[in-house]
This record gives sequence, structure tokens and C-alpha cells, in this order.
Amino acid sequence: MANGPVPMVFLGYGKWARADRIYALEPIADDRGEGRRTRVWVEGIADPLIASRTERTILADMRQAGDEAAAIRRSRRAQTALFE
Repeated sequence: MANGPVPMVFLGYGKWARADRIYALEPIADDRGEGRRTRVWVEGIADPLIASRTERTILADMRQAGDEAAAIRRSRRAQTALFE
């Protein structure tokens, strides 16, 4: 996504990651009940980040970020076509 802002995904604990750089998610299995956590592997970072969110919520945010980025690209193409 070289054209425009890169969508970010909130991981909790004040951490964010670029949606296009996350390549693996692993739920952390412990007895925390609803306080579930996830290991998040991000391209360019050797160790996984610990997110205070479930892998499902992170995946949902990644999908939404991708959908929003695609909508922005479509809008820019339409606007550019007006001036051609």
C-alpha cells in the first residue's frame, strides 16, 4: 500500500501494528477467563508482541482495515479519472 496511509490495528496495552505487516496470530492459552491474550508476529520485529485482544478481534480489525484501504484506493482512482 504505497499510495496513502497504512491501516493500523490496535493490539491493546497502547500497542499498534500495521495491518499489512501482521503475518501470524497465536492465542495464549491460560486460565485468564475473558482476559484473553494473543501473540502477534509482525514483519520486521523478531519477537512476537503480546496483545490484550483475541485473535478473532484482531483479524476482524485487519479485515476492516483492508476494506477501508481498498475503498480509499477506489475513491482516489475515481477522482483521478475526473482530471484525465
